[in-house]
Amino acid sequence: MFSYSGSFLGQHHNIVLRLTGGTECCVPLCDANFSRLFLFLGNGPSGICLSYLLSGYKPYLDTSTVHPNQILYRKLQETKHLPITEQNLEYLSEGLEGRSRNPVAVLFDTLLHPNADFGYEFPPVLQWRRDKQQHIPHLVLGKATPGGAWHAMEGSMLTISLGIWMELPGVNYRDLMTGKCRDVTSDRATPEEISFYYRNYVKLKGLQKNFVDNTYVTSVQKLCRGHEGPCPKNGHTDQGDNDTHVPFSLFAENVVLATGASDSPIRLGVEGEDLPFVFHSMSDLGLAISRRKLDTNSDPVLIVGAGLSAADAVLCACNSNIRVLHVFRKTVDNPDLIFKQLPKTLYPEYHKVYNIMCSQTYTNMTPSSAQLGNMTGNASVSLFPDYTSFPEHCVVSIQADMKCLLQGNNSLKAFRVSMVLVLIGTNPNLFFLKGQGQYLGQDPTKPISCKQNPIDIHPYTFECTKEPGLFAMGPLVGDNFVRFLKGGALGITSCLLKRLKKKGKCITLLSLIFLNFKRENTKK
Repeated sequence: MFSYSGSFLGQHHNIVLRLTGGTECCVPLCDANFSRLFLFLGNGPSGICLSYLLSGYKPYLDTSTVHPNQILYRKLQETKHLPITEQNLEYLSEGLEGRSRNPVAVLFDTLLHPNADFGYEFPPVLQWRRDKQQHIPHLVLGKATPGGAWHAMEGSMLTISLGIWMELPGVNYRDLMTGKCRDVTSDRATPEEISFYYRNYVKLKGLQKNFVDNTYVTSVQKLCRGHEGPCPKNGHTDQGDNDTHVPFSLFAENVVLATGASDSPIRLGVEGEDLPFVFHSMSDLGLAISRRKLDTNSDPVLIVGAGLSAADAVLCACNSNIRVLHVFRKTVDNPDLIFKQLPKTLYPEYHKVYNIMCSQTYTNMTPSSAQLGNMTGNASVSLFPDYTSFPEHCVVSIQADMKCLLQGNNSLKAFRVSMVLVLIGTNPNLFFLKGQGQYLGQDPTKPISCKQNPIDIHPYTFECTKEPGLFAMGPLVGDNFVRFLKGGALGITSCLLKRLKKKGKCITLLSLIFLNFKRENTKK
């Protein structure tokens, strides 16, 4: 659990974790080794990048390069002897535009990938120098090995972003991946390749000592200064044949939430959603296909959603010759559809999906009274043989006999399916915070949502406006692309270094990177 004391930098956070082990461990508040700690929750690219900057790696202007933005370039030259982390980020960010609501994210992106949104591939204008004396003690806690949710993604799909946009500072993506993976010309990467890159990045940069893998955070709470007595233990021990979880506590002055947004799938909230043939993850479709539970003779798979995850599922099913019924609420010409924002030349497979979404729509033949009354099977006369889309439709209910009732165009339609895949987005799971962390949002009356209600932060420090000492970055603050979540690392590091200099003492940042993974007990 995270606990905060009253002072700005002198507050302490108590984290209760479930780890494999045979004894209960509680780190005393007075333990100097831990009271100087900075904790991250989440060991994905956000946490990895922040660990890199906190380990003494400093970004300076590379004087051998010229930034295409002349105004920004002149600003950088004014204080080129200083690392970017020690400069005025608000001043440098002023006037910049990009695909993030956070100005520091736009700044860091344009320094690492100048004019990337215009199709250029200019080299970074930064060079990195390491000052080990500037290392800020920290721990990165994650549910699996470094890389976060990338380990759980379908390995053969291509990322939306270019491979080079997925890279972290100091390690060129192409150099690391040369000869390691598939021999293709595409500039986009697979999740398997990105997962490989992040794991090896931590090793190449010597960050392993900062990472604690296979941890599960159970709660975060404030502690008053001067706390004495036993440490709170809100975790628990799970005992099974090969599974034991032992709780313990850690304390830190500052905490970073870098948990991402893929923990909790958004649900339809309809009757039958908990039936065993209803799933909320793309991986479940791949598993069913690999286990031959689905084939060309199966009833159609019902896919719900109009985003890229749903499109990936459509591609996966169609490539395996499995029939698809594709249901989504929007019209096919809705300007907010993600497909309209993707260049056709770079994303041909997604535009293939979009084309059939438009061309192979349900013909809306009026079902007979027998079809509606008896709910008998598919109205196959109005279905295409491989794929049929249902724009402006929604799922009304899912029945135990594997029939789904859809509503749209002022009519009800019943279809028998072999599987239902609900892919309408995900939300972060902040169960370890008070009230699910809802009080931290821009609108505290609504749950935290990466798109609709991100955590409210100071734009240049990434510190939560409603909880001093608690920071947030990545999807939790609206930066869903790796290109931009790195800006959180710059803002947080800059904030801490400036406070350290002002205080004249060592800062303790415990950045807890939380990924919901359990460690299975390995008996020696």
